[in-house]
Amino acid sequence: MLVRVLGSAAGGGFPQWNCGCPGCRAVRDGTRPCRPRTQSAIAVSGDHEQWFLVNASPDVRSQIESAGLNPVGGRATPLRAVLLTDAELDHALGLLLLREAESLELHCTPAVREALRDGTGLLPVLEAYCPVEWREVVPGEQVPLGGGLAYRAFDAPTDKRARFGPQRGAGRVVGYRFTDERTGGAVAYLPGAQEITDAVLAQLQDCAAVLVDGTCWCDEEMPRLGLAGKTAREMGHLPMSGPGGSLERLGRLPGRRIYVHVNNTNPVLLEDSPERREVERCGFEVATDGTEVRIQP
Repeated sequence: MLVRVLGSAAGGGFPQWNCGCPGCRAVRDGTRPCRPRTQSAIAVSGDHEQWFLVNASPDVRSQIESAGLNPVGGRATPLRAVLLTDAELDHALGLLLLREAESLELHCTPAVREALRDGTGLLPVLEAYCPVEWREVVPGEQVPLGGGLAYRAFDAPTDKRARFGPQRGAGRVVGYRFTDERTGGAVAYLPGAQEITDAVLAQLQDCAAVLVDGTCWCDEEMPRLGLAGKTAREMGHLPMSGPGGSLERLGRLPGRRIYVHVNNTNPVLLEDSPERREVERCGFEVATDGTEVRIQP
């Protein structure tokens, strides 16, 4: 199994077009070591031939090209399906850029489908261009994808107020646990998590690698910078630091621990920052676009 990080930043990317925070300034002017990043998504394959896109960011076209997932001839794309973790625009807007497909296989929960259909109206627009085959994601159900790859979704509970779609109930946000059926090795992808509950932690325990929400360093990050009135948790994201933060909650996991969906305001994007040194001291990685995880046969 091969997991390729297509985009490692949160919504807006890094730098974000309308932001002049210290990180965005540094990546523009080159005054501190940091690298630009596109918006969060990964591609997963069991055989390096059939690929499955997890979240379709607004940067999906350039991400597909950068990862070499484009057709060799004609329109025989190696992309077989799209799996969504939620209905956030930075995870779903790229679906419209895939409208040239002959058909599209879309895996998501009923709650996410409802948000895309009745909330944003994104799904009806996509369906006007190409047939969409919906595959219902049921947390806890093992689903074979092809090429020796299978997934099992798990619920990531949230009480974040949705801008559209269902306000309550399971399935609004999920993570995916991908399994190499030949080796039994597993990799989990959880780019959005308001809390790492014991139930979520149980899904991550024996994974060779966990790619997890790294949106903010601290809960008050955005308010302190004067960029938003909400804390990280109020925006649906567990901060890295502090009591109950992801550094603490995931600190004993045995496999690789890789932060994805990192917001432009997060100081860990600055490679010389004390926050970055602390993350690395704790044994975590900060993903870049192109980071790979391999499960060897």
